[in-house]
Amino acid sequence: MGLMLGEFVDEYTVNVIDVFAMPQSGTGVSVEAVDPVFQAKMLDMLKQTGRPEMVVGWYHSHPGFGCWLSGVDVNTQQSFEALSDRAVAVVVDPIQSVKGKVVIDAFRTINPQTMALNQEPRQTTSNLGHLQKPSIQALIHGLNRHYYSIPIAYRTHDLEQKMLLNLNKQSWMDSLAVQSYTCCSEKNKESMLLMLKLAKLYKKALEDEEKNDR
Repeated sequence: MGLMLGEFVDEYTVNVIDVFAMPQSGTGVSVEAVDPVFQAKMLDMLKQTGRPEMVVGWYHSHPGFGCWLSGVDVNTQQSFEALSDRAVAVVVDPIQSVKGKVVIDAFRTINPQTMALNQEPRQTTSNLGHLQKPSIQALIHGLNRHYYSIPIAYRTHDLEQKMLLNLNKQSWMDSLAVQSYTCCSEKNKESMLLMLKLAKLYKKALEDEEKNDR
């Protein structure tokens, strides 16, 4: 569990720049409350290092449970929204993320007074990015009833894109890797079959040309 630092860009955009972990331990699918003393000291130290960003929300993980908010998580998010109406809660599933796609989602609670008066919460009609279908677990635990999901976009600058591309960049050591005999024999067989096919086509073309000359 930890806090997210960033800024509120406009009414629909929250820019998260950095995060830092909190000294809390989770039990089951819930986490303890945030330590305000540690939070204040950490923000003071970050300002000394040139990081003046404000707290825009908090994050925690659900290992293997999926992305949704439990009852304790909803109460924690409501305490954050009491300080800032636009605070967000991010949930990450590190177990399911090992399959190659990061399982992450952001949430914000729905005002119970709005639901009691049968008023619809503010909505946006833009499907920018992609439409993520909610899981059954999230719907069971109050998604679209007690809290709603927020689309997440990953923005990278030129330097970050170069760093990501270098992760799969080939090095000079790759040329020294020895391929297995089976792979080499299969490639040689395919090459020979292709050469044989081309030779037959060339021979046929020559025969047709000789017939036309006669």
